[in-house]
Amino acid sequence: MSRIGKAPINIPNGVTVSVAANNLVTVKGPKGELSRLVDPDITVQVDTEAKQVHVQRPTDQKRHRSLHGLYRALLNNMVVGVSEGYKVTMEIVGVGYRATVNGQLLDLALGFSHNLFLELPKEIKASATAEKGKNPTLTLESHDKELLGMVCAKIRSYRKPEPYKGKGIKFEGEVLRRKAGKSASSK
Repeated sequence: MSRIGKAPINIPNGVTVSVAANNLVTVKGPKGELSRLVDPDITVQVDTEAKQVHVQRPTDQKRHRSLHGLYRALLNNMVVGVSEGYKVTMEIVGVGYRATVNGQLLDLALGFSHNLFLELPKEIKASATAEKGKNPTLTLESHDKELLGMVCAKIRSYRKPEPYKGKGIKFEGEVLRRKAGKSASSK
């Protein structure tokens, strides 16, 4: 049996989980509300006395085993998101590279002949900081882990870190594989 799938999801205080007739799971909490349609083969049971959610599968088929762990992980991410939220910090490495946030509009200067503008979804809060002597950082916060990951991947795709000098947009704490440049020839 799936070790991830059989683990119950604990519901923190202030969070409510409800399952509709068509297997639509809705999670409400202090940070927001999230909904997800669960595969009809997977059953989601909410135990209000124990404050837990249990995910169960009908058989041991490969498809059911994979969906079992998947939906348990997705529902757990929803519960954690509406109660605590998620936060991602990105570093912008490069001379003249910077980011500014005006409301939901992200303005990136990444060494192109023009600035790049990205309209952020309303579920994401962004802030940019630039301290002297340090790389500018961009911090994104949201209650939706999936949406946050997609937006971070989109921002990173504008200028991925290159292996020689490390210039580009990287996640904080990310270790890059660096290459040695051309070595001078001795004749």
